[in-house]
Amino acid sequence: MSLIDSLYLRLMRNRLREIDAFSAHGAEIQRGQLSALLDKGKHTEYGRKFGFAKIGSDDDFRKNVPVASYEELQPYIERMMRGEENLLWPGKTRFYSKSSGTTNAQSKYIPVSSQALRKCHYKGGRDLFALYMRENPGSGLFAGKNISMGGSLHPWKENPRVCCGDVSAIITRQLPFWAEWRRAPGKRIALMDEWESKLRLMAQETAKQDVRSILGVPSWVMLLLEKVLEVSGKRNLSEVWPNFELFVHGGVSFVPYARPLKALLGENCRFWETYNASEGFFGIQYNQPGDMLLMLDYGVYYEFLPVEDIGRKDAATSTLAEVVPGKQYALVITTNAGLWRYLIGDTIVFTSVKPYTFKISGRTRHFINTFGEELIVENADRALDFACSRTESEISEYTVAPVFLDADNCARHQWLMEFKRPPADMDGFAALLDQKLKELNSDYGAKRYNDMILKMPEIVTLPEGTFYEWLKIKGKLGGQHKVPRLSNDRQYADEILKFVSKRD
Repeated sequence: MSLIDSLYLRLMRNRLREIDAFSAHGAEIQRGQLSALLDKGKHTEYGRKFGFAKIGSDDDFRKNVPVASYEELQPYIERMMRGEENLLWPGKTRFYSKSSGTTNAQSKYIPVSSQALRKCHYKGGRDLFALYMRENPGSGLFAGKNISMGGSLHPWKENPRVCCGDVSAIITRQLPFWAEWRRAPGKRIALMDEWESKLRLMAQETAKQDVRSILGVPSWVMLLLEKVLEVSGKRNLSEVWPNFELFVHGGVSFVPYARPLKALLGENCRFWETYNASEGFFGIQYNQPGDMLLMLDYGVYYEFLPVEDIGRKDAATSTLAEVVPGKQYALVITTNAGLWRYLIGDTIVFTSVKPYTFKISGRTRHFINTFGEELIVENADRALDFACSRTESEISEYTVAPVFLDADNCARHQWLMEFKRPPADMDGFAALLDQKLKELNSDYGAKRYNDMILKMPEIVTLPEGTFYEWLKIKGKLGGQHKVPRLSNDRQYADEILKFVSKRD
């Protein structure tokens, strides 16, 4: 371990003891977090509406404050963005993380307060490296540079004092000094808008540096690594970065990327998972190999809604002290950015309660997020309606699955469709579908930009009655059984294609 890494671990020694104490004192820590959040929020408009000042326990909080979706908080957030203060959180909030996934809008805007940056996102970054280096005593991370893959940030057109963009760009823009000195590339490149130019410049700059680690979404990181090899003229990355040791990933499933990334980065590279979302930094891989540890003192109070109870008006959440390993829960969060009992949309399964470790198990709605596109059913349905109306066609059933990488390294979405009335021009239909998806979903549009991550959707037409007969042989006709619209893997798509080939 380098001298600077050793010094960092010594400075973090007490903090690591606190993290290890989560097992024994988790419920107590969480009650303290809730008490502090309620005290901060009691004079806000939302706090007065739901009587935060009178809430004295977990049970009071659950009884008096409703679980909220983004659509229910959206009116407050829009007013905050226009400059009103003390609505969901004290004072004004300047930064908003933009992400897709809402039913009624192309993007949702998640408030990122100064408290959330300091006490959640940056604290998570410090803890991440401390936990990693404790598990890897030979580490030399801090002796070199860290690449952070991120997006861009812009003033909001309706109020230029507010900035909106990817949460990674907000973090980069406001980085404290202890993190800025070892990151690469510089902010001028890191916050650029145009992705192709940005990747090229990132590759040119970082190919000359002693890079030890990368943080980012796997799909974007793969593009950067390939570009680094191209600009450096080297055959493998160990020639470019001989001291490289760590890739920190999150945001999408790592499974499709594990093999190609290991081939690019070499067998000595370690992979470390985090759960760092627009709404907050929630989990860090605890050891290697290992699941993620729920981070309990970041200004976030957690509740856990059994997935079978989603949508029920009388559904009761569980506190941390009440969770059961192996059970699927939808995550409900209260944060130091003013998200009160917010149903974030992710589902998790605890693998242990001593310590509180977990895996992300999925989403509360059908979706595809294999490449970070966050495509939801509402997007797909509206885009299909648009394409059908423009081509005077009609569909009866469909399902969508990702194609990870084919022989031509072509990642795409594959749409298996039954038409009642097919379009005259299938390529034109696919183009219209793609066009509308880009309009409805900014993350999908980013991944489709210049075919960099995703290629044009592939339409596979199926014979009439395929889905019916497939459900029939599975014993799933009638009742609540239905064709799965979007899948994050190829289980259903491959089953259906195999079924069709046998019928032929």
